Amino acid sequence: MSGLFRMQSRDPGSSARTGILTTAHGQVATPAFVAVATQATVKALEPQTLVELGIQIVIANSYHLHLRPGENVIAGLGGLHGFSGWNGPVMTDSGGFQVFSLGAGKEHGVGKIASIFPGRGSCIPAEGHQGRKSLVRLDEEGVRFRSIVDGSEHFFSPEVVITLQQKLGADIALVLDECTSPLHSYGYTKRAMERTHRWARRGLEAFREGAKGEMSPNPGQVLYGIVQGGAYKDLRQESAQRIEEIGFEGFAIGGSLGRSKEEMHLVLDWTIPYLSEEKPRPLLGIGEIDDIFAAVGRGVDTFDCAACTRIARNGTVFVKDAPRHRVNLRNARFKSDPNPIASHCDCFACRHHSRAYLRHLCRSGELSFYRLASMHNLRFIVRLMSDIRAAITAGKFNELEQEWQTARRGGSA
Repeated sequence: MSGLFRMQSRDPGSSARTGILTTAHGQVATPAFVAVATQATVKALEPQTLVELGIQIVIANSYHLHLRPGENVIAGLGGLHGFSGWNGPVMTDSGGFQVFSLGAGKEHGVGKIASIFPGRGSCIPAEGHQGRKSLVRLDEEGVRFRSIVDGSEHFFSPEVVITLQQKLGADIALVLDECTSPLHSYGYTKRAMERTHRWARRGLEAFREGAKGEMSPNPGQVLYGIVQGGAYKDLRQESAQRIEEIGFEGFAIGGSLGRSKEEMHLVLDWTIPYLSEEKPRPLLGIGEIDDIFAAVGRGVDTFDCAACTRIARNGTVFVKDAPRHRVNLRNARFKSDPNPIASHCDCFACRHHSRAYLRHLCRSGELSFYRLASMHNLRFIVRLMSDIRAAITAGKFNELEQEWQTARRGGSA
């Protein structure tokens, strides 16, 4: 089986659309949130709970799984599906972002945890006053880096990364790309983009050769290309055209999305018109609620972001009528609060526990809090995506977005 996207409806007041993504392990209704399963697991949650929460698809981290336990171990146990017990669709990344994090991400102080939007006034540190030292060596052949687990040296090339992901057996794999920082110059970003295009061609050729040899536990695996180009209009448009021409099953939008949310919106405006409407468009590493609305309205189909479970472990949970749609249960005002996290949420935590009890668990360092808060945040996002799909189908996407913006501004949860 080949991955296939079929558009079902379009919102008349925006570029938002609904569709069905068909994979070897089931279908995904889009727009969809892709739960992050870095180590072949969503932290604190087992596969059956993900099913009950309504999660349709997860993304695992090729870089981390390569280092531990290794793709050969996972392949020998039936690929990621057999290894983890999750029977739904799975994506794997290429490891390109992790390579970036160990290299330019360290030097420039940007990444998933440090803000990926450093602000318009930011600049690259002066020569001799750089951030932390890069741990990678990158050239045309690929990337050499040392393991964060044991210090051993490893090499990723476009071909190596394809073999790795074919052994993992995900339904959707991504080619190796060179991510750039929001602080990189136009010249460097252009060179990195051009290398990404050359690597994309090498990766697709290796993917086709590997498929002939049936090395993957998942013969229905498909490959997505990645659009780069930073926050430069001509580069984003060129990259979208080149990646489109190469012939991938889908087109992920990755790399630097600029120094602000406004620049991210421009990047999407520049990129999406050059991508086929007949194929899926994931936006990599983005998952804030306001960002989801902004991207869906521009035609993005899927999102992956670890933030919703990461902030849950730190005590922050999603609530519609609150600033940024979130509250921190560590706050003293919740000490005796008998209410659920969110009054209309149907997750286990909201059906069975009060804010006061959950705050107690969080402040006491009880591991059960990680699970309960993560369940709430994921269920919250799943229900939001379902509401977004329904609004698009009804031609009311802009109304739903306005409703959420109003709730955020007037919230006092």
